[in-house]
Amino acid sequence: MIRLGSLDEGLDIMKALGSDIRTEIVRILIEEGPMNMNELAGRLDITNGALTSHIKKLMDCGLVEVKGETSGHGNQKICSVAMDKVLIDVQAEKEKQESYTADIKVGQFSDYNIEGSCGLATSRGIIGEINNAGYYSHPEHYDADVLWLEKGYIEYIIPNLLPEGNGFDEIVLSMELGNAISNAEALPAVVDFSLNGHDLGRWFSPGYVGSSKGLFTPPWWDSKYEQHGLLKMLVINHHGTFVDGLKISDTLIDMFKFDNKSVIKLRMETAEENHGFALYGKGFGNYNQDIDVKVVYSER
Repeated sequence: MIRLGSLDEGLDIMKALGSDIRTEIVRILIEEGPMNMNELAGRLDITNGALTSHIKKLMDCGLVEVKGETSGHGNQKICSVAMDKVLIDVQAEKEKQESYTADIKVGQFSDYNIEGSCGLATSRGIIGEINNAGYYSHPEHYDADVLWLEKGYIEYIIPNLLPEGNGFDEIVLSMELGNAISNAEALPAVVDFSLNGHDLGRWFSPGYVGSSKGLFTPPWWDSKYEQHGLLKMLVINHHGTFVDGLKISDTLIDMFKFDNKSVIKLRMETAEENHGFALYGKGFGNYNQDIDVKVVYSER
């Protein structure tokens, strides 16, 4: 996901998608997944040279990525979509606003309460054993790059680097969320978000989204498990709470009266029986990122 602060920042992307052929390239890669250059040129009925020119424009603005892949037919160039969403803030941040960013590893949770099917893993292997919630308290949980739970909650502390005399304007959290991994009877995820005990709203998974191989999921990961999730962006600001730009509640950041001494706790909780969820971090899923945090603030 790319979030742009203004229309001007999105000009390169808009220009890249101003071509019918380049728009078709992105559509094919979204609907059918990664594809080698020869096959893609054939689908579009254009030469490899012409395709290379179009792919370069899409790569330059970050919409498409190309990786080399060795096979029985030599080294092939595989094209894939580099993101699933582009969000543009039509109202750019005011000049007086400042911001800071942080990455929270999936395993760096501060509290939990878990029942039923669950587990943790690093990109190298499972931590402890599957379906034993006791390993959520094991010191190795800090290293986890993926976790899942059938029932309960997981809680993270959002870094508070607010300078004295300033106030929060917006908290933005980007994470790869999916369905519960190892419960064969699990239903699509339904996740309730809350901040310091105040309800933020609910996210519904659109279905079983993670059956295909994740771009960054390690080879040892069992194919019977979910492979990836969807990149979701949770935003709390002066206008309400949003997921991917869609308002999910009227909870405003002003309601919390945070200052530079506040402890900020984000909780993600299973909303209904059997609607567990998974969180994917670096080394797993399709986005190779942890929980990305951006906090916008201004002087009061």
